[in-house]
Amino acid sequence: MVVLGLPRGGVPVAYEVATALGVPLDVVVVRKLTVPDRPWLVFGALGEDGVRVIDDEMVARALVSELERLAVAREQQQQLRRSVAQYHRDHARVSLDCATAVIIDDGLATGATAHAACVIARARGADRVVLAVPVGAYRPLRALTRVADHIICLESRELFGSIRPWYRDFATVTDREVCALLDQAAENLPVPSPVTAASVLT
Repeated sequence: MVVLGLPRGGVPVAYEVATALGVPLDVVVVRKLTVPDRPWLVFGALGEDGVRVIDDEMVARALVSELERLAVAREQQQQLRRSVAQYHRDHARVSLDCATAVIIDDGLATGATAHAACVIARARGADRVVLAVPVGAYRPLRALTRVADHIICLESRELFGSIRPWYRDFATVTDREVCALLDQAAENLPVPSPVTAASVLT
């Protein structure tokens, strides 16, 4: 089992889960694609390894032009590259081959980044993908059953709104804090043994 946090807000939650379970922690880097001038409207997400999830219905409803969509994607792709380089500068990605990947975020509003994260984990070889969030919107959670084998959500609502009101302290998590948690996890949590053909057969 490997716990994967979604930077940045999901990583402190993922760190606590990985510590409680005594399993390795890693990150899966994703970026939201938001409607220009209306950042609360999400029309998709980009992720590592070229993963892209687009909500065509939202693109149509928000009247996002092709040029606008491409401009947003280019900007977020640059941010994605920087984040991947920063988070993995001192820590190689944990192997997910034949593993259960537990993807964790601080909450789920639209589901776009969680969707991309599930696709990434599957592409990296995860045998089973579990999505776990403390709180989430009911409709996106239901839709994500198409890409996750199992979903855990402690509180879900039909009318959800923002994640912020569910937390006493919702201070912004910084890249430095994410890297510090990855450092702590590398020191204190186990690293899985490489999967070989012999270990699979025995």
